[in-house]
Amino acid sequence: MRTRGLSWLLAVVLALPSFASGADITALRGARIIDGTGRKPIENGVIVLEGSRIKAIGPAGEVKVPKNARAIDVSNRTIMPGILSAHSHVGLVAKGKNRDDAYVRDNVLTALDQFEQYGVTGIVSLGLNRDLIYDVRAEQRAGKLGGATVYVGDRGLGVMKGAPPLPHADDQLYQPKDPNEARQLVRAAAARKPDILKIWVDDLFGSSPKMDRAIYRAIIEEAHRQHLKVAAHVFYLEDAKRLVSDGIDVLAHSVRDQHVDGELISMMKAKKTFYVATLAVEESFFGFADHPDWVQERFLAEALTPEQKADLTDAGYKGKVEANPAVAIERKAMDNVLYNVKALRDAGVDIALGTDSGGNPYRIQGWAEHRELQLMVKAGLTPMQAIMAGTKGSARLIGAKDRGTLEKGKRADLLVLAANPLDDIANTQKLVSIWHDGREIAPRVPASGKTALR
Repeated sequence: MRTRGLSWLLAVVLALPSFASGADITALRGARIIDGTGRKPIENGVIVLEGSRIKAIGPAGEVKVPKNARAIDVSNRTIMPGILSAHSHVGLVAKGKNRDDAYVRDNVLTALDQFEQYGVTGIVSLGLNRDLIYDVRAEQRAGKLGGATVYVGDRGLGVMKGAPPLPHADDQLYQPKDPNEARQLVRAAAARKPDILKIWVDDLFGSSPKMDRAIYRAIIEEAHRQHLKVAAHVFYLEDAKRLVSDGIDVLAHSVRDQHVDGELISMMKAKKTFYVATLAVEESFFGFADHPDWVQERFLAEALTPEQKADLTDAGYKGKVEANPAVAIERKAMDNVLYNVKALRDAGVDIALGTDSGGNPYRIQGWAEHRELQLMVKAGLTPMQAIMAGTKGSARLIGAKDRGTLEKGKRADLLVLAANPLDDIANTQKLVSIWHDGREIAPRVPASGKTALR
């Protein structure tokens, strides 16, 4: 259920002014501003918001604040762009499990609200979508619906008796049998005007068929004819090389079986292929068993459904994890993914942030995006590089030229933080306020530690 009694009603009432007149002007004054471009932060900065856009931004002495602006003192705070996830999911989990009946409107809207309340102002729902997502997208773009801005990866194209191995309704996935059918299905998807397409190229640790190269070549070629990018679920280095050679636009997961090599790096740079590391995916297999204390931390706890929390705190959970044969593979893969994102970033490959959040009950929407930033820094990226991947990088992958950085004329999507994430990337969790399309959103867990919008 999406409603949560009186607290939910309060949230709705608080949100009602969010679609008010676009002429409202607000000035946020005194904060350190990380604009997402990689430039040095602005100290004692000012951002003027007019409706859904940034009217002006810069040092306090250089920005003229209109007399009719509502001024908000954010001294000793840090402002950064809203986080964008280039690989997430909605509507795949209900009552703590992956279910084929989970993809309903109420569940989708609940997920988008949660993302937004965690400072994730936009997501790519990368595959396994039902067509109702297009209605949600249209309502958002018309200003009639809140939540994280959704970009649609349509149904996606997988393999019969193979990936993706999730329960799903018949209208959530295409499974082409040959290249001709693949082209037809791409054209059918293109008619709905998705933002990107998704394919699954993986044999699930050797347990299932892998998509034939002739089929994914046909998908990529037809998608490009339809002016659509294609993102690939991938695990193995050799598959990544074939995909990049055949023109894939995005590797939607890390190369996980081994370290990337110079050949792949050169190919990705030449073809301008994006890399979405999804470091949190590997950790999701064992992280909660290794760190049972996480579930007691409010920033995670408030993102969990009762079913998820009961599962993660069950006395048998750790044993269940240790008995899973995939966990040993994923622990080894974790070392590879940390190495690979650093190697690719150092080589100049385009990096975007994604987490596969919402893909299963252990990939927690909203929380996972902040954890991904921490894992990027653990891998060796600087906090600034991690922030850029989760803002500018994801926006470039999506093709969203109106967001991802804080600049005049762009969308007013920003996070006000109680502490500087350049000092400690975990400070992205210290949310004071969230601004999305110029609307102020109360964080699910504000920096005060009190819970909001629940």
